[in-house]
Amino acid sequence: MSRQTISPEVVAESMRIAKANQVPGQTKEQTQLIAQGIQKGIAEYKRNQKARQRAANKAKKQELRQRVVNVESDEIDCEEESTAVPSPRYGYWLPWFLLLMTWCWLLWRYLMT
Repeated sequence: MSRQTISPEVVAESMRIAKANQVPGQTKEQTQLIAQGIQKGIAEYKRNQKARQRAANKAKKQELRQRVVNVESDEIDCEEESTAVPSPRYGYWLPWFLLLMTWCWLLWRYLMT
């Protein structure tokens, strides 16, 4: 584990807390030790918060990747459906039926004139 430098704000805050909780007859060295313990507690808290933030970011990225994968698969499914062959019920017979009707209509028009 690497040694982190403690910011002056944390040192000042820990000394302030240690002095606020100082009991009568407590030596300056004991107050210093209490302040160091408070500094270690603050450092541990910050490490835990950073770990939580990393875990939250990782989960968020994973969820985003999953959404992208789902959207892409949905788009692929939609493309497959749109390029599918028309249903044989109408797709095959309809053009031939329309062609036959057109010929009948043209023949009828020709015969009626």
